[in-house]
Amino acid sequence: MFFHQHPAANATLSYFFGCAGVGQAVAVDVVAGDEDWFIQQAAEAGVTIAHVIDTHVHADHYSGGPALAQRVGAPYYLHESNRGRTAFAFTPLRDGQRLEAGNVLLDVLHTPGHTPDSICLLVRDLRRADAPWFVITGDTLFVGAVGRPDLAGQKRAWAAQLYDSLHQKLLSLPAELEIYPGHQAGSACGVGLSGKPASTLGFERRHNPLLSLPHADFIEAIVSESAAPPPDMDQILAANLRGGRAKATP
Repeated sequence: MFFHQHPAANATLSYFFGCAGVGQAVAVDVVAGDEDWFIQQAAEAGVTIAHVIDTHVHADHYSGGPALAQRVGAPYYLHESNRGRTAFAFTPLRDGQRLEAGNVLLDVLHTPGHTPDSICLLVRDLRRADAPWFVITGDTLFVGAVGRPDLAGQKRAWAAQLYDSLHQKLLSLPAELEIYPGHQAGSACGVGLSGKPASTLGFERRHNPLLSLPHADFIEAIVSESAAPPPDMDQILAANLRGGRAKATP
């Protein structure tokens, strides 16, 4: 497996990884304006981009996923709950679905809470073992923090969903699994994010303060947090529901 974590605008972390032997790659959470970087990486590795995935419809940055998928002739994926919500066609993902890129397998975990359509991607490399190696957590779980559930005015209800997603879908996975989040420190999509761009589930279980809280206390802690929404959130979200745009305005 080859693997690249790509720091992008708005403290976003994008991902490009796949199977060099079979020549297939996956692009996750592409930021508008970075499409050429992914195409260049694919050319240098001698691989084809087989899957382009957004872990949810983003509200803090313009997505480059639809544009990249169109340029390379790959399917563009969102969670199936976005059917009827977007103004463009996409390939729907469901909980438990598996995608393949040669020896690299991705299992979809539906993890609502930050948004209703949020997903995580559990990744394994069959060249290493038939067991998961890492999980791309999108905006569900960060290093030292969790995703904010308040961006649509349903803070308490979505906080309860987030607790369930964390404890039923992620924290039940092996402690040694590496986690690769959708943002690092500086993002408006969570409070208290670390500047370290990766961790393990075991370390987060022990040291992420929100993960040790019982259900009711977790909800109260999330509800009491206060942070400004991402700049131009409504404009960005509307654009991403239309299919993104080639480049964000400086």
